[in-house]
Amino acid sequence: MDFFGSDEFLVMFVPILVYWIYSGIYEVLSPLEKYRLHSKRDEDIKNLVSKRDVLKGVLFQQAIQATISLIACKMSGQDAEAATNSDSSLLTVARQFFVAMVVFDTWQYFVHRYMHLNKFLYRNIHSWHHRIVAPYAFAAQYNHPIDGIVTETLSGAMAFFISGMSTRTSIFFFSFATIKGIDDHCGLMLPWNPFHMLFRNNTAYHDIHHQLAGSKCNFAQPFFVVWDKILGTYEPYTIERRVGGGFEARVAKRST
Repeated sequence: MDFFGSDEFLVMFVPILVYWIYSGIYEVLSPLEKYRLHSKRDEDIKNLVSKRDVLKGVLFQQAIQATISLIACKMSGQDAEAATNSDSSLLTVARQFFVAMVVFDTWQYFVHRYMHLNKFLYRNIHSWHHRIVAPYAFAAQYNHPIDGIVTETLSGAMAFFISGMSTRTSIFFFSFATIKGIDDHCGLMLPWNPFHMLFRNNTAYHDIHHQLAGSKCNFAQPFFVVWDKILGTYEPYTIERRVGGGFEARVAKRST
């Protein structure tokens, strides 16, 4: 099979294409001020890195991600015939998706949390991502390259191998994970957003983590909040109307 029509090429290319199409949709929707957690002015003033540099950083990370994806697919030893003949029943794919989501979340929670606990790693590596104080869609994958590999790319590789999914199935899984990660950073609380109905780990939940008051909590990403709940790093929040329009996510006041 020609490489550019193969599953190996598609698993490299499709999640990147999905990233820019889906984040682009949010850029088009961004003028909807009444649904925004941060104003456009906040994005310009509060964020510590320009959108131009974010664009370059994300593209660089995606180039690394695509290369590692290709290597992982080659290591799996799957060929086109094996992928076609593999069990692709709905039940099997659903099980593989669930296992992959759990592995993805588990890896990212513990690595992400350690990146915050270790002062050297936070200051020199993970703080890149927290230059985005007012998150927006296409900054979802803005990380230090080492952070991108260790937290994002390796979690995907682990999810791929442990779940046993085929390369073809992984195209859909990684595209789904990409969409969910963008949604967590989009900064818009749209009332018709299905992710807000299906997942407690949503835009507002992750926005708390990007705030100074919530930087030591809500580490879970991108699907569940289980590890935050189990290990005591879950921080409840409230969503309030902001003066001048839009919403604001705030750490909930604890009863005394």
